[in-house]
Amino acid sequence: MKTFVGSILVVGLVLAASAAGPALVSSPDDAAAVAWFRGGDQEFNGTNYYWLGRAEMQMTFEVKPQAGAAMELLWGSKNDKRVAVVIVNGQSLPVSGGGDYNGFRWLRVPLPDGLKGERYDITLKPGEGGKAAFIAEVRLTAPGGDAKRPDLKTASYKAKSALKAQAARARSPWMGFQGEGFPEMRKQWDTPLPAPAKPASDARIEAAFRLAEKHARQANEAFYRSRKFIDGWLAHADPATGLIPRNLQVDYWNGRDSAADNWPFMVLTAAMTDRPLFEGRMLEMLRTEMKLTCRVDRLPDDYSFSNKGWRREKIELDAIIFDGAEYVKDGLLPITEWLGKSPWSERAIGIIDDIWKNAPVETPFGKIPTLNFEVNGDLLQACARLFWFTGERKYLDWAIRLGDYYLLGKNHPTRDMKDLKLGDHSCEVINGLSELYVACAHAAPEKREAYRKPLHEMYDRILQIATNEHGLIYLHVNNQTGKPASAALTDNWGYNYDGFYTAYLLDKTTAYRDAVRKALSNLKEHYTGQGGMCQSNTADGYADSIEGAINLFNREPIASAAEWMDAEIKTMWGRQHPNGVIEGWHGDGNSARTSLMYALWKTQGITVEPWRADVRFGAARGGGNLCISVVADKPWEGRLIFDKQRHKLNMHLPLDYPRINQFPEWFTAQAGERYEVCNAASGEKQVRDGKELIEGISVSLKAGEELRLVVKTKTKK
Repeated sequence: MKTFVGSILVVGLVLAASAAGPALVSSPDDAAAVAWFRGGDQEFNGTNYYWLGRAEMQMTFEVKPQAGAAMELLWGSKNDKRVAVVIVNGQSLPVSGGGDYNGFRWLRVPLPDGLKGERYDITLKPGEGGKAAFIAEVRLTAPGGDAKRPDLKTASYKAKSALKAQAARARSPWMGFQGEGFPEMRKQWDTPLPAPAKPASDARIEAAFRLAEKHARQANEAFYRSRKFIDGWLAHADPATGLIPRNLQVDYWNGRDSAADNWPFMVLTAAMTDRPLFEGRMLEMLRTEMKLTCRVDRLPDDYSFSNKGWRREKIELDAIIFDGAEYVKDGLLPITEWLGKSPWSERAIGIIDDIWKNAPVETPFGKIPTLNFEVNGDLLQACARLFWFTGERKYLDWAIRLGDYYLLGKNHPTRDMKDLKLGDHSCEVINGLSELYVACAHAAPEKREAYRKPLHEMYDRILQIATNEHGLIYLHVNNQTGKPASAALTDNWGYNYDGFYTAYLLDKTTAYRDAVRKALSNLKEHYTGQGGMCQSNTADGYADSIEGAINLFNREPIASAAEWMDAEIKTMWGRQHPNGVIEGWHGDGNSARTSLMYALWKTQGITVEPWRADVRFGAARGGGNLCISVVADKPWEGRLIFDKQRHKLNMHLPLDYPRINQFPEWFTAQAGERYEVCNAASGEKQVRDGKELIEGISVSLKAGEELRLVVKTKTKK
């Protein structure tokens, strides 16, 4: 084996001395491998890995310790030094490596002779004096190897592994917190209102009111936590620009993280809970971002607060396209779905137009912006929705180029690609192709027919090789062998299934609906306590997984899935600090996003104006009616604002198919339809047009007195 020269490699030994020191090597000793584990919940340069900054890795190799053994680590570097502490059978080995490469290389660590025990118990933890290591594979080698071992393509052999989040993440001042950040609010959130002196005569209606009151407390917690998230992050905004950093350890704003994942859900939280903040600071941040970050036409680049200029010295077009596409798909589209036409939708249109204006990659189907799988998935979703939103054919034509590239060319996701990755950096194409399929079904039927077979081929193959016995989806599978790279399950299982369900809505392929129902039905029994799947060590993993469940539950209301979401979101909320910060990185916005989705489920889409922390409002269905409970600790006057068919009125979509980062619709009022609104206590009834409900009906509350309303649809005018 050749040893690399020039890379940083420092190893401090607490173990007894070995015959040879650790070293980076050109290739692993395949013949000597006797046990191994590979996988990860993140991806870099096409390789899945675990980052020790989030969780320490613990594993057991069922091999008896012997002389001449070594560990081989597939060690990641981003042209920087990475550090770890390897503990083997109770003895510590500090290791650092990396430096002059961007990707992964093998690091061989000889183990000392004389280790005690019947097996190797190994822990990998963050080290001191550098960035935490990220590792894609751990192997154990021994003289003579193992003649009975399987092919090295097998994800693991004689290995048991686990992640331990608390010890590793507690090193960060933000990550690793688990507790109650707002103990002063627990009484309000946990204490049911006393039963009314005169309950509803219809037992179904009374049960719905009691459930609505519970929903009001659950929604209040979700709204409150999201509002506190804004305060936590604005406290760390750059004083000169007012923009927030990518995370609380760096001093720059970027498109793919700050703008895509964090700030948009500050905007949406403010829109629902603080209109002055929304119309003031949030809009001003948009104007500042547009002024400071546009580098190639209207495409955003990273802005350094300390440099007061670009973070990257040179223009890197592919990175800038990545930033813009993520900003639109993850951030600006959810805002647009809620608000409709606004300055945020104009920003989205400008970015997408200029991404395609600068598209550099020649293909048989025309120029496309990039070969990045994730980014093309973003663009499929963005262009499909903007086609409907604007009515301009160019967006559909651009999306069709990408559809042709993946479905009609030589880049089919399951037929032509060796690896199929189904996490949040790869599931966008799986979902995005279904959004294009919807658009073609209504506006380009000949393309729908061309896509039908290869689209179904992709979904059928995923069901065949990428789902476990409970219907959940693996993070990474090998298309050629049909086997998962590891047992890790993606927290983005729902994002993938959004695409399946969309295909079911169009083609009535019941296997796709059945797959969704199977996954939802198994959540409570098999995944309670691990709601974030492979990322259950982060709030972000819970956020994405619960979002997927909410979106699919909206279409397939399986009761046990609702119970699972109610339980798992408490773990996500337990990561939030008293100052409102959750984990101190851009993923905090995803927790706020899912909290808002959860709140709107519990209110059936109702919001109030003005929002106040003591005002609790919730809704539930009962006896064919919508039952609403509203209460406040102090007198309050305002409006109950009912939701509308946003997919139709804001986005002009032909049907409400499931979409990543959408805010599902629950009870929607329709202009021109009449609704009876009855005060359950007084018996007073009013007939209102749906337009009045959408604009908001006036409500006056006395301190501590529950208002109960029953809303039922009457007839169209």
